[in-house]
Order: sequence, then C-alpha cells, then structure tokens
Amino acid sequence: MDIDAYLRNQKERMGKETEQVADPSIFDFNYIPDQPLMRDECKPLIDAMLRFDLTGIPTHLAVIGSRGSGKTLTLKFLQRIVPQQTGLSVVYANCRHHNTSFKILAHLLNLEARGASLAELFDRFCASCQNRRIVVLDEVDLMSFKDRRREILYLLSRSERPFMVIMLSNSPHVLKELDAATRSSLQPRLVHFRNYNAEQIHEILRERARKGLKQWDDGRLAEIAALTTRNTNADTRVAIKTLCYSVTESATEVVACFEQARQDIVVDLINDLSSHALMILWAVANSPSDFAKDIYQRYCRFSQSQKEKPFSYVYFYSNLSYLQSAGLIALISAKVDKAYTNRVLLTFDRSILEPICRFRFDPQ
Repeated sequence: MDIDAYLRNQKERMGKETEQVADPSIFDFNYIPDQPLMRDECKPLIDAMLRFDLTGIPTHLAVIGSRGSGKTLTLKFLQRIVPQQTGLSVVYANCRHHNTSFKILAHLLNLEARGASLAELFDRFCASCQNRRIVVLDEVDLMSFKDRRREILYLLSRSERPFMVIMLSNSPHVLKELDAATRSSLQPRLVHFRNYNAEQIHEILRERARKGLKQWDDGRLAEIAALTTRNTNADTRVAIKTLCYSVTESATEVVACFEQARQDIVVDLINDLSSHALMILWAVANSPSDFAKDIYQRYCRFSQSQKEKPFSYVYFYSNLSYLQSAGLIALISAKVDKAYTNRVLLTFDRSILEPICRFRFDPQ
C-alpha cells in the first residue's frame, strides 16, 4: 500500500469511527459541564462565598488536591454561576502562565502594563472593583521563585477593598511556603479535594457521553473508570482521554487506549514543568542513589552546570511533593540506621523524560 492509498483508507476508517461523536468538546480538558458532579468538597466553597456576599467579611481558602480531582473545574463552574445569584464578581488567573504578582495583576486588568510598578497595578486593580470580588489563583505553588513572597496574597489580604482569595494547589506544602506576615494576614482555611472514586469517574464519563456521543457502551465506561482509579491516582484527565481513544478507535482494547492516554498525560505534564522542576525530575532519573538528599546533590550540580542557582533544600523538597501530587514520582519513607529518610522513585518510563530534557537543557 502506498502513502496515498493509506491516507484514503485511514480517512474512510476514521470517518466511520467518529460518526458517533456528536460534540467533540466533551473530550476537551477545559470543558465545563452544564451540571458538574456535586461533591461534599463544593459545600465549604459555596458557604464561604455566600458568607462573603452577605457580610463582606472574607474567608480566604486554600483548596488542595491531586491533579484531576476537580478543583479547577469546580471553581470555574462557580465563577460562572455565583455572580448570577449574588453581588459578587469572580476573577481567575493561572499562576503557571502568569507566575508573578505583577503578571497576575496585568492579566486580571487585561493590560501589558509595561513601565508600571506593582503598587500602581494594584491600585488600578482596586479601582476597577465595583463590588465584592473573589480572586481565584490556580496552581499558586507554581509562582516564580523570583516572587517567593507571593506579594499579591499579602496585598489582597491587607486591602481596604473587600477581596476574598481562593488559592488552588496540588501541593499540601504550599501554605508552609508563605512568609509569616502573609500567612498571618490571610489565615486561609484548608479545603481538601479528595480523589474521585470509580463510581464518581463512571458518572463523569456517563455525563460526557450523554452530552457528546450518539451511542456508547456503559460497560466500557465502567472499565475506564476502574483503570483510572486503580492506576493513575484517579486522574479524570486520563479517563477522558481514554474515552476519546476508545470512541475513535473502537476496535482497540480499552486497556491499550488507557495506556496510550496515560503516556500522553505524562508527556504533557513533563512538558509543562518549570525548568527547576524538570531539573529535579532529571536528577531523580539519573542519580545512582534514590535517597532524597543524594538526589538533591545531583540536582544542585546539574542546575549549576546549566548556570542556574539551585533551590534551597526546603524548596527542593516542596517540588518533590508537587511532582508526587502530579503522579510523576513516589516518595517512600525508609529507615536507614536509626533515622527515617525518603526514597524517590519515578512512576513512568525514564525514556519519556530523556528527549524532553535534551530539548530544554544540555544534560551532561
């Protein structure tokens, strides 16, 4: 078969496979359902927002949970419906893409803001508020090391304007990283988003199937949900991508679709890592020892070879916690002599990491 014939055959086959897809947006990770799954974790968020609307007294929140546990989806859905039923406005910024206080404020103001100071930007942000405002900062743990004090949190918590801050993070250690003044001013309440169980993931997939598929096999949805819960820390993104593959390649076994989806998510995760987080992951993969302190030394030498100043051990360990929450490593407590230390293990094939690191760095 020549290239032209293969193209024609594949086009015909894929056209038939995708006939059952009525709305492909259901496979998009940014898709927000008309009615997301109601969970107990939603209640403290809604209660805090309503209390802020009625009293003007903010309860700042730190929403912690693993990737794919529904944190961002829930807050984006609330951003849509809360202003319709209250006097609140809700604004959102992802700190991965806007990773300093200055960039966050410029994004929220929809400005380039070159030449302005942080104080000037914050004054303009306050002046733009006509009512009580909730500021959602997603992936707040990924703010730049250059803005280690996370000045925007202190400014928002100390402002005379009525602001409520909701921080989202995969890392449970993010609150420990705040400086004492910011932590004292914010006094954030912790809300933990638990991982979905198999039944909940099954219902999420079923809702997407109702919305976007002409027909589906509920047994396949249940199998995808079980695989996701058992093998990926219940990451719904893997489940959704597996559903996409299983629908568009219906002749392929669900397990094969799942493995392809899981590998795709790992590649996406690694590509999205900051330079220092990627260097830490490289050190994990290449250290002759799997003990955290030995890996830290390897990371320090590698970052210096790249003309980068290495993190302190505290920030290094915080990044290990983040990589674990992302499902890329596993931290295992081990007893050595009379003391306990952590072993660090990759949870994916090392060969996936190598080309990404060679593209971003010059590994020695």
